[in-house]
Amino acid sequence: MFRNTWTQACRRAAQLELFQRSMFHGRSIAGTAALVLSLVAAVASAQSPVAPLLSPDKSIEVQVQLDPLRYSVRMLGTAVLLDSQLGLVLKGQPDMQGWRVVHEERRSVDRIWTPVWGKSANIRDQYSELQLALEESAGQHRRMDLIVRAYPDGVAFRYVLPKQPGVDHFVVTKELTSFHFASDVTAWAGITEKYHNSFEHEFPRSQLSSLPPGAHVILPMLAQISSGIYAAVTEADLHDWAGMYLTPAGSATMTADLSPRLDGDGLVRADAPHASPWRVLMLGRTPGSLIESNLIENLNPPSKIADTSWIKPGKMAWDHWWSGDVQMNSATNQQFIRFASYMGFPYQLIDWQWYGPYDKPDAKITEPATAIDMPAQLRFASEHHVREWIWIHSGDVNRAKEAGTLDSAFATYEQWGIAGVKIDFMDSNDQAMVNWYEDVVALAAKHHLMVDFHGAFEPTGLRVTWPNLLTREGVLGNEYNKFSTRVTPTHKLTIPFTRMLAGPMDYTPGGFLNRSPAEWKQTTPTEVMGSRAQELALFVVYWSPLTCVTDDPVNYRRSDGTDQPGLEFLRVVPTVWDETKVLDGAVGEHIVMARRQGRSWFVGGMAGDKPYDMVLPLDFLAPGTYSAHIYADPQDTSANYEALAQSTKRVTARDSLRLHMRLAGGWRSGWSPLMGPPSPQTQECKTCAKTGRVSESAANDGMALSAHGPQTCSIVKLLTSDGRHAR
Repeated sequence: MFRNTWTQACRRAAQLELFQRSMFHGRSIAGTAALVLSLVAAVASAQSPVAPLLSPDKSIEVQVQLDPLRYSVRMLGTAVLLDSQLGLVLKGQPDMQGWRVVHEERRSVDRIWTPVWGKSANIRDQYSELQLALEESAGQHRRMDLIVRAYPDGVAFRYVLPKQPGVDHFVVTKELTSFHFASDVTAWAGITEKYHNSFEHEFPRSQLSSLPPGAHVILPMLAQISSGIYAAVTEADLHDWAGMYLTPAGSATMTADLSPRLDGDGLVRADAPHASPWRVLMLGRTPGSLIESNLIENLNPPSKIADTSWIKPGKMAWDHWWSGDVQMNSATNQQFIRFASYMGFPYQLIDWQWYGPYDKPDAKITEPATAIDMPAQLRFASEHHVREWIWIHSGDVNRAKEAGTLDSAFATYEQWGIAGVKIDFMDSNDQAMVNWYEDVVALAAKHHLMVDFHGAFEPTGLRVTWPNLLTREGVLGNEYNKFSTRVTPTHKLTIPFTRMLAGPMDYTPGGFLNRSPAEWKQTTPTEVMGSRAQELALFVVYWSPLTCVTDDPVNYRRSDGTDQPGLEFLRVVPTVWDETKVLDGAVGEHIVMARRQGRSWFVGGMAGDKPYDMVLPLDFLAPGTYSAHIYADPQDTSANYEALAQSTKRVTARDSLRLHMRLAGGWRSGWSPLMGPPSPQTQECKTCAKTGRVSESAANDGMALSAHGPQTCSIVKLLTSDGRHAR
């Protein structure tokens, strides 16, 4: 018996080595890597204890227990989760129970890898892992593997059903996973009454015990365990499985609540071997530390796209919908193309109705409506060094997919030179829809199309494996200002700590008709609740590698034709980052965040229903002197909410700045290291033979921003090293 078990353990060690190689295939390793593996080859009884699993920094402890199968989690010695149930229920089979450990594997990993894009240039993947091969001690002796990881910033576990007699094909009718908190914690939970929804919800603060019975709680769900411990429940590497909600089960317990299959055949239908998604418990000492975490990225397979050079994050001008009704015609779209060109944005979005009637059996997703001269519009965009994104209804995508014509449609878009597709109204996370997402984004990659999913469930890390998926909605965003009162200061200060923990969110910032909460009204053109400084801060605090800038070009200019205050910031703010730090924050109340690209830092602050003042230490800066250009709320409390107070300071890491943010206000600053005199530089644009200003931040990063203005050049783009407009 021992020899057989040892042989099996050695075989699994070889498999584990192959798994380790494949898991990091395609990731560029930026630092040293370490792997420590230990095997425990033993046949254990159901009563034998499993030794705790500790995170590499020893701050987090996970304890797995058998019969019944359950787990618990502690952080810094404090109980986060008490005994919480584990397991699956399979259709037509008795409950799986009476587990014993056939063998156990433990390993430690510490690696640095580089994503295609992200909120961090390099990501440390450091964890301790426990793999338990379990077998029922009686009955059918069915087998299941449980894989548990402990990171410095959280815990993750998943189930694996091996191929075996009676379980070669299976249907999951219930997932038993639960999260039994140690007390009736404070939670921020988005609630929906049905499985099929847009995933656009508030995350109101409440006690866990007050959540209504039967509620479907969308992910992530944030919980405050103590004054110094925060936890968020979500999922990662969702592949060929149903998406998860949570539902209350007592005053302190949430259980997995999987979206049912539309054909009525259970929750998940699959062939063994098959793995569940990772069940994730993000952990941190502050709510801001959860925003900094790359745990979701670390739990997903590496990129399947060998050449990612065509994947270009950036900003995008919208179309007329935000400003009023839909005006889907070439002349109107050209106004937004001109604006994108003027701002140096690489993209403009042709939104809904460009192909006429949508979500209908006779919809034709490659035939533009009569008001759209697509060849002329694409030519116009190209002349202005702008590429187009196009909107498609998911129903029309699905009909083309089922008819076998989606591949040719995407090939047509590629031939047109389309940069990407915005696909809308999926409104579901059942197993079939989860697989549909991956099928569509893979087909889009084949034709060099980037993707933005709207009407979408929360991110689970698919962007790592398919980095052409730049962003998704699944957020109650700026568009709700058009038709509701729901985009409140509290909501805007809650979603960074809840929805954004899962990944990028297409909130569409940039509304310049800024109003106080008391003055705001639902009207046309659309107003936004919050100050101009706060709206600028959204571009730093909120993360979306494809950022759709929401407002009409008319609202970005004064009556005399000059730029509105703050518009110049939208030209230079990046959409992907090398480093992210949350410097201060309280859920629903305020946040101050710093993000770095190259040697330049961008800092954004937001306040909710109360003003907020703080002294900001600048110790996150590298040594040297920086030029900080600051956009702030005016000190005058009676000032218009569109007003900005601007100033420029020289600072070092030894300095501090005093921040003041009014109610629903904000604060925004860019920090560039000084290289020579701080005065603006000039550089000739060889394309249009005009000389323009060069922004300090761009020049210091080896780039030049041509800022000629509309009087001398209609094109404002990043210049290449030879002085030509980048295309």
